[in-house]
Amino acid sequence: MSEIVGRVIKVSGPLVVAQGLKGARMYEMVRVGDLKLFGEIIEIKGDEYSIQTYEETEGIGPGQPVVRTQEPLSVELGPGLIRSIYDGIQRPLDVLAHDFGEYIVRGTQRPALDRTKKWDFIPSVKIGDVVTGGDILGTVQESAIVTHGIMVPPGKSGIVKRIGPVTGNVDTEIAVIEGTQGLFSVTMVQRWPVRDPRPVKRKIAPTETMVTGQRIIDMFFPIAKGGTACVPGPFGSGKTVVQHQLAKWADAQIVVYVGCGERGNEMTDVLMEFPHLKDPATGEPLMERTVLIANTSNMPVAAREASVFTGIAIAEYFRDMGYSVALMADSTSRWAEAMREISGRLEEMPGEEGYPAYLGSRIAGFYERAGSVVCAGSADRRGTVSVIGAVSPPGGDLSEPVVQTTLRVVKVYWGLDDKLAFSRHFPAINWLSSYSLYQDMVDGRADKNIDAMWSVNRKRAMTILQKEAELDELVRLVGIDSLTTDDRLLMQAARMIREDFLHQNAFDDRDTYTSPKKQFRLLNLILRYYDEIRSGLADGATLDALLKLNVLEDISRAKLIPEDNMERFESIENDIVNSIRALVW
Repeated sequence: MSEIVGRVIKVSGPLVVAQGLKGARMYEMVRVGDLKLFGEIIEIKGDEYSIQTYEETEGIGPGQPVVRTQEPLSVELGPGLIRSIYDGIQRPLDVLAHDFGEYIVRGTQRPALDRTKKWDFIPSVKIGDVVTGGDILGTVQESAIVTHGIMVPPGKSGIVKRIGPVTGNVDTEIAVIEGTQGLFSVTMVQRWPVRDPRPVKRKIAPTETMVTGQRIIDMFFPIAKGGTACVPGPFGSGKTVVQHQLAKWADAQIVVYVGCGERGNEMTDVLMEFPHLKDPATGEPLMERTVLIANTSNMPVAAREASVFTGIAIAEYFRDMGYSVALMADSTSRWAEAMREISGRLEEMPGEEGYPAYLGSRIAGFYERAGSVVCAGSADRRGTVSVIGAVSPPGGDLSEPVVQTTLRVVKVYWGLDDKLAFSRHFPAINWLSSYSLYQDMVDGRADKNIDAMWSVNRKRAMTILQKEAELDELVRLVGIDSLTTDDRLLMQAARMIREDFLHQNAFDDRDTYTSPKKQFRLLNLILRYYDEIRSGLADGATLDALLKLNVLEDISRAKLIPEDNMERFESIENDIVNSIRALVW
C-alpha cells in the first residue's frame, strides 16, 4: 500500500497542523517531520488535520512531511510483556537505553516485544476443534509465575486446521484456522487499538475482595476485584507510597503500574525496588508478574494520555486470559492537565478551570474499562481488572474538577489528609471522609470466611472514631479532664485504634502487610481491652490505674506479632482480663 504523505503547515508546541492526509481518520497514528515523530490525529477540519505529537517538536516546521500509518495507536500483546518497562507509547525503555543511551532519541522505534527471544508454545486444542475469539489455543510459560494464554484474536472464529508444539519468536505461526473468509494464520502476538475496550461475553458484579494487607483499607474501606478506587491528596500526603503498597501486596495475579506524569525520582524508586521485591504468594521477584509503564513529568504531555490507555489495554489482555489484574495509575491529574493543554492549543471552548468539556467522559471511559467479566470465548472463564487512580489536586483542593469528576465514577474513595501525613501517621487516609461502596459485600464475605464478628467490630471501631472527632473540639477548648469517665475511656480506645491499628509502617517487614485474619484479631484485641476496662471501672477500679496497665505495651506491639503466631493474641487477651481482675480484687 503506497504511503499517503501530507505537509506540516503549523506547529504550536506538541500540536502540529498538517494538510494533504487524504482519507485519514480520527485517532490515526502518523509520523511527523523528517525525524518521523509519533503523532495522533485529534481533530479534522476540512483538509486540516490537528495532530498531537508524543515527542518534542523542536526542529519541526512548515513544509516537512507527515506520513499516515493507517492504523490507530495500538499495542503489541503477547509473550514478553511481563517484566517489561515501556514508555507511554509502548517503546521498550531498556532496549532504547541499550541502543541510544540514557535519553530517548526522538523518532526512534523498537518492537514492543522481543523478536530474538524464543518461546515454547504448548497447544491446548487439537485439529478439528471449533474455536472463537477469546478461546485459548495453548500456553507459553512467560515467567516463573505467569502462564501466558495464546488466544484467538477477537472477532475471529473457525475450525483448527493446523496446530502443534512450536518453539519460536512471537511472530512464529502457531495455528491455522479455517473461518468463513477462508484460512487465516495465528501467531503469538496480536495488535489492539488502545482506545477500544476489548470485547467480553458480559460484565458481572464484583463478588470477591481484593486483599491489600493495608489495615485501614481492608477493614474500613475495602476494594473488590474488578473495582475502582480514587486516591486524592495534596503533595506529600503519601499517594505514591499507597500505590506502591497496593502494587506490592494486593492479591492480584498481574500488576500493571502506570507512572503518568509523575516525578522521575518516584518512578526511579519503582524501577529500582520492584526487581528486588519478593511476591508474598510465590517467593519469586515481584517483576515476574508486573508490567511497568513510565511516562515521567519531563516527557511530552501528549504521551500521558497514551500511557493511561496503553496500560488499560495491557490489563484487559491479561484479564481475558482469566487473571485478576490490578492497574495503578499515578496520577490521572497529570493526564487531565495534558488534556487541558492540548485543548487550549486547539482553541476549544474551555470548561471548569480551563479543562475541556469532555473531561468527564474521558475519565469515565477509562475507569469504566475496569470490572469483573465473563471473558470472550466458548469457555466460562472469568477475569477482573481493578483500577486504582491517584489524583493530585493543586494545593490539595479536593473540590477541583478532576477529583470531583473521578468521584462520580469510582466506588472507593481513599481521601489522603496532609495533617495526618505531617503528624507522621501513614497511610494518611482520613477515616472520617473516606468511603467504600463495596463495604456490604466485603463484610458479608468476611463474616462468613474470617469471623462472624468482623462487621460488628468494624462498625464499633468506626463509631468510636467518629465520637472521638466530636469530643476533640471540646477537649481543645476545656481540656480532657472536663470529660466524663466514659468519654475518657472512649478517647483512650480511639487513640489505640488510630495508633495501634490504623497506623502502619510500610518500611517495617513485620508491619508492611497484615492478613485479614490478623487484622481481625488485632482490632478485636483493642475492643476487648475497651470492654474490659469499662467493666473494671464499674467494679470499682480507678481510672488512672486502668489507663496505666502494663499490658498496654503488649497491645501496642501486637501488630508486629508474626502471622504464624496468632496464639499470642489469646495470651494478651488473658493478660488484659487478669490485670483488671487484680485491680478490682
